[in-house]
Amino acid sequence: MNTSVMKVTILGGGTAGWMAAALLSKTFRSIEITLVESEDIGTIGVGEATIPSLHFFNDIMHIRSTEFAKATAGTFKLGIQFENWKAKGEHYFHGFGTTGAGMWAAGFHEYWKRGLSLGISQPFGTYNLEGVAAKQGKFAHVQGGPNFAYHLDAGLFAQKLRIEAQKLGVRRIEGKVSSVAKSEENGYLTHLVLETGELISGDLFIDCSGFAGLLIKGALDTPYVDWSHYLPMNRAIPLQTSLTSPPAPYTRAIAHEAGWQWRIPLQQRMGNGIVYCDDYLSDDEALKRLINDVEGEILTEPRVINFVTGHREKLWTKNCIALGLAGGFIEPLESTAIHLIQQGLMQLIKYFPANGINPLEVDLYNDYMLNDYRDIRDFIVLHYCQTERDDSDFWRYCKNLTLPESLSHRMKLFSETGRFVQRKEEIFSDSWLQVMIGQGLIPLQHHPLADEMSEQDLAQFLKATESTIIEQVNKLPSHEEYIRRFCLSQY
Repeated sequence: MNTSVMKVTILGGGTAGWMAAALLSKTFRSIEITLVESEDIGTIGVGEATIPSLHFFNDIMHIRSTEFAKATAGTFKLGIQFENWKAKGEHYFHGFGTTGAGMWAAGFHEYWKRGLSLGISQPFGTYNLEGVAAKQGKFAHVQGGPNFAYHLDAGLFAQKLRIEAQKLGVRRIEGKVSSVAKSEENGYLTHLVLETGELISGDLFIDCSGFAGLLIKGALDTPYVDWSHYLPMNRAIPLQTSLTSPPAPYTRAIAHEAGWQWRIPLQQRMGNGIVYCDDYLSDDEALKRLINDVEGEILTEPRVINFVTGHREKLWTKNCIALGLAGGFIEPLESTAIHLIQQGLMQLIKYFPANGINPLEVDLYNDYMLNDYRDIRDFIVLHYCQTERDDSDFWRYCKNLTLPESLSHRMKLFSETGRFVQRKEEIFSDSWLQVMIGQGLIPLQHHPLADEMSEQDLAQFLKATESTIIEQVNKLPSHEEYIRRFCLSQY
């Protein structure tokens, strides 16, 4: 198809739709952008946690961190505390920054491993600024300070983006789609037919219609790749409660016998939820467990969300790109949903088909996005398969998973040699080390360069790293104080 793309039509609002509308309108002033949504169709809207890659989006949109936190009733997130994952009663922290400082040929973990063998290393998280700050409830957005993401109200986020997008000329149309018209010549989408009879045409369509996938699935019948054999969780129940203590600058992920629960503090409430597999826990049992475990007054009605972990075989099919839940879903353990929306948009901008859709560029887009999905899948599976837990059928299943070859190779390489390699484009880097070590995967060897340091010098090096972090954390205000001074929301 050689037709130039001058009209982009987005189906669906929510986080995905309004991120697309805002970013594309900010980037391409000459493109006509229309978003179709219905107030009668709710969004999943429970995404309350992010990862630091969101800064790139906010930078493009010229949204400062304090402004963002105010607009979304947000708090700051330095990482995730994983409880009961390696073993019941144990926990570790995945912080968003780099742990220690190594050199170009040997990472910090190589020196830490040698120190561990000598009995002079502290737990790995001791050398991570974000983890230490989080546990002390400290935060500030300062140069050289901790790397961070956000806890946010997804509805308020979409609302802010809608305002920004409409300022930039995005046309919003209220309505429900009754059918989708396609070209008889090549099967490309030509226009949406609303229940009112109105026709909404487009050269490029972005499907943000959630799990329904009205365009990518309904109109174009793009197959779905099911990953539930790797990640069997297929249910989630979100529940909001009042705060009973100042919001902590981190997410809690608390494993239970058939999945896990989240606790995500916002400025005015606590986001709670349970993720589970109904082969091992019924909906009634999951809801009872969740209600028994939450603190504070319950503010919302619980609802069960069904999902299948996986993705569309192609995220870009013909002249349609699927974003968010329309394109795929990976459970929220590492808060990657908004990141995948953002990645889809960044790649679209990179390969934007202004002069017509070229199959070679479509292939590049799909290859990039599917690699991103696979990398994140492997990272999530790592949390489940690398465990000492065998106290339930669920954990025994996870412990004995047949792993993707890509994950199996990475874990084996690290275990046997201490080497850690990854694709340049991967979003998680030091995170892999923190989770592998946190889950008990300790390498058998370390790099020979670590042996070039005397035991005394190594001890001083490790102690200096620890002391530097303590000094940095001591200078930070409390998370609660920082929010009160700079980011307090009206919501």
